Order: sequence, then structure tokens, then C-alpha cells
Amino acid sequence: MWISRAAVLRQTGAPMTIETLEVGPLGAGDVLVRVRAASLCHTDLEAIEGALAVNLPVVLGHEAAGEIVEVGADVLDLGVGDRVVLSWNPHCGRCFYCERAQPILCRTFLANGPRGFHFDGKPRLACDAVPVHQLMYLGGFSEYCVVAAQSAIRVPDTMPFDRAALIGCGVMTGVGAVTRIAKPAWGDTAMVIGCGAVGLSAVQGCVLAGCGEIVAVDPNPARRQLAQAIGATRAVTPEEAMDLARSLTDGRGADLVVEAAGRNETFRLSVEAVRPGGQVVWLGKVAVNDEVMFRWGSLMQEKRITRSSYGGANPARDFPMLARAYLDGKLKLDEMISARIGLEQINEGFAALKRGETVRSVVMFA
Repeated sequence: MWISRAAVLRQTGAPMTIETLEVGPLGAGDVLVRVRAASLCHTDLEAIEGALAVNLPVVLGHEAAGEIVEVGADVLDLGVGDRVVLSWNPHCGRCFYCERAQPILCRTFLANGPRGFHFDGKPRLACDAVPVHQLMYLGGFSEYCVVAAQSAIRVPDTMPFDRAALIGCGVMTGVGAVTRIAKPAWGDTAMVIGCGAVGLSAVQGCVLAGCGEIVAVDPNPARRQLAQAIGATRAVTPEEAMDLARSLTDGRGADLVVEAAGRNETFRLSVEAVRPGGQVVWLGKVAVNDEVMFRWGSLMQEKRITRSSYGGANPARDFPMLARAYLDGKLKLDEMISARIGLEQINEGFAALKRGETVRSVVMFA
């Protein structure tokens, strides 16, 4: 049994508290990870505010990186000292969806996830012998966490922990939406709506895929400037997006539109701005019972619309590739970190995220 300091959410709408937890014991297929960096994501903020239902008490945090300090008896391909990025999508590999290469829909993953316990449905965290839940099978806002071995993806030892943490959710989702889901042709005109961490990652996916014009859309001038710094060829407000998409393409519209803002009006913009026969990938989200309305004509003419939650991720394949792309200078991650904070500053970090002042704040553990 290990002891860990963690940020614990005990009541939605209230600040997290820093508490001491018992961690473990490990199952045969588990690894114990010493978390070295964990970044603050809007999904965590949704849990804090009650928009995402979670069982309480819970340790949030699903974008994290660290090093392995103990492995279970059946773990053969990971060892103590390995530097890893954590993936929030463990899967059984045998169910209807896993066999069809759709691990994000794995039946065990979807069944156990809302409970907030380990992939086997059992707790691995406790406070005074009372179980504590883990968001998305990880609970990265803790000095130590137990995860299924398949959720710990080895990356090069030279990959900095704070930048590695970003790969586990936002970067994978955005880059993968372009390179794994859309797969645009070289030179295509692409538009990314919303320039938070996921949208900025989608911009970089467009760069890696060889898109020609890459239009970033965001009402925030600082976000537009950042988008251009990491590869967007143009950056405009939502009001300017339609006219620009058409002016760049002889009136057709963009070949690919990635929606990463999660607003009714930006979902509508995405299908209006794409050309006939073009692709739309939706990454943003609204509340599950909200309705989004479209002009029927905007959905016609062979447009292809895909909703993606994790950018078609195969973490064992993609995380090392993304780490190598960063180390080779092809993927820009430094620019996406707005602040590095201590665990005690985590509530202030989420307040800044809610105000739109940060792209990613990263909790740094000693």
C-alpha cells in the first residue's frame, strides 16, 4: 500500500481539497505510476461543475504523465523507471466493438467508467478505508495512481513530463481527428473552429497532414495569434469564417472542417463552411440532452460528418509517434502550456480555465 497526496472532489461546485490517500494494492495487470505532471482539461471542469456526472469522492485528472514505480505480476512489457503517458481508454479487446477496431466503445470501458473505479470495477484508492473514485480510470491529480498496464504508454526518456501529459487527451484528440479520422489529401483547405487545446492540436494535425490553407476560427484574438504561431495560415473570427472559406476555394467551401468549440452556433457553422462532398469532424460537445438545429440544405450534397471522442486513438501506436514528433520539432507543445502550477493551486487553475485565460495549466509534482 502506497500513500499519496491528491486533489479530491467531494462536492460538485465546491473547491477540491488536498488529502492523503491510500493507493493500491496492485492487481496482476496493474502498474503503479508516480505522476510527474497532470494538465487541467475542460472535461475535469465539467465534473467539478456537475455537468459531467461522477461518483464522489473522486480524484480527477486524465491528462497525465509520469514514471512507473511498481508493476503487477502479469505485466511483462513495462518496467520500473519507464516514462509513460496515461491513456483514459483501456479496453477489453474482445467485445463486439473492440473486435471492430472501435475501442472507444468497448463494453467494459463504458460499463465501468461511470462507476469511477478501476477497469476491473474495483477501487484502487481510499481515504480512511473509504473508497475514492478515479475519473476515467486514471485520477491523475494524485502523486501516485494505479492504472491498467495498457493505460501506461511508454515514451522516450527525453520527453519532458509536462509536455508528455498533453498527449494523453487533447493533443491526441485534435491531431488524431485530422490524421486518423479525416485523413485529408495533401494540399486540402482545412478549417478548425475553436482554438483551445484540442483545436490547436487539430491545427497541428492539419500541418502534419500537409494541408494547404489552414484556417483557425476563434473570437479570442490571443487564441487566433497562437493558432498562427503553431501553423495556421490564417486566423479569423466566426463571423468572417464563411466568406473566407469560400474565397479560398472558388466558392466551394473548405475540404475539411474540424469543430472543437462545442457550441450550437459552431456546429452549425461547421456544416455550412464545408464544401459539397467534404468532411466534418465534430470534437466539441454540448450537454447530452441539448438539441442542435441545422438548416437541412447544409447537410446535403454528400457531406460526411463524424463525431470523434479520442481522434481514432491507438495509444500504443500514437503516443510514441506524437512524442517523437515533438522531439523532432514537428509538433509544438511548449506554446500550449499557459502555466505550471503546484497541486495546491489547482482550484485557481480551474478558475482561470473557466475564464478562458489559459489553454493548458499543468500541475507539476516533485
